[in-house]
Amino acid sequence: MTFSLNLLMMLVAALICSAVGFYKYVYFISVGYGLSISGQGLMMLFLYRETLTFPIVFVSIILILYGFRLSGYLLIREMKSKSYQKHMKTEIKDGSSMKFFVKLMLYIFCAVLYVAMVSPVFYRIDNGYREVNATYIIGVILMIGGIVFESIADFTKNQAKKKNPKRFCDNGVFKFVRCPNYLGELILWTGVFIFGVTSLETAGQWIIALLGYIGIVFVMFSGARRLEVRQNRNYGENPEYQAYVKSVPILIPFVPLYSVEKYKFLIL
Repeated sequence: MTFSLNLLMMLVAALICSAVGFYKYVYFISVGYGLSISGQGLMMLFLYRETLTFPIVFVSIILILYGFRLSGYLLIREMKSKSYQKHMKTEIKDGSSMKFFVKLMLYIFCAVLYVAMVSPVFYRIDNGYREVNATYIIGVILMIGGIVFESIADFTKNQAKKKNPKRFCDNGVFKFVRCPNYLGELILWTGVFIFGVTSLETAGQWIIALLGYIGIVFVMFSGARRLEVRQNRNYGENPEYQAYVKSVPILIPFVPLYSVEKYKFLIL
C-alpha cells in the first residue's frame, strides 16, 4: 500500500526528531534533518524486527550512522567554531520573529520531506524486496560513497579554516567542485533512490519517492546558491577567488555550471 500505519510511524519518528527545531529555528533543516534520518532508520529496524535480514539491517544502519554523523558534526561545529558562531549571529536568522504557525508549517513540511527522501528504502522493506540485487549493490555503494565524500569535504574545510580562517577553501575535493558537501548529499540520496527504485509498486509510491528525491536535489542547489552569495560577498574582490569560481563547477563535477546565484527560484 502507498500509505500504511508503518509509513505513519515513519512520519512520527521524523516529527519527534525534527521537533528540535523549536529550540533553534535553523535546526529544522540541520540537526533535525540528521536526527530525523537516524530516527527513521531506527524505526524501520523496530517495525520489521521480526523479519529482518542482514542486507536490510545494513542499509538501516547506514542511514542511522549518516544521520548521527551529520547532526554531531553540526553541533560540534556550532559549539567549537568561533568563526561559525559569528556567522550564525550575522547571517542566519534565529526565527524569533517568525510566527508560530509559519514555524509549525515548516516543521511539518520538513518532516514530510524527510520521510519522502527515505521512502525508497522503506518501500523496499515494506513491499518485501529483501534480496541483494544490482539496485541494492549500486544503491549501497552510492550511499556509502556519498557519506565518505561528504566527510572528506568536512575534514578538508576544517583543516583549511584552521590554517587560514579568512581564506576560501580550494584544496582537496574543493578542486573539483565548490560545494562538495552538497555533492556528497546528492550522491547519498541518489543511492537511496536507486536502492528502492525496482521495489516501487504503485503510482503513489513512485510519486512519494520522486518528490523526496527532487526535493533534496532542490534543497542542495538552493544551499549551493546561498553559499555562493555569501562567498561572493566575503571573497568577491579576491582575484584568486574570482579565478577559482570561473574554473571550478559549483556543484556537479565536470559540468560547466559555475554559478546559480541568478536563479531566484532556488531561494528558500
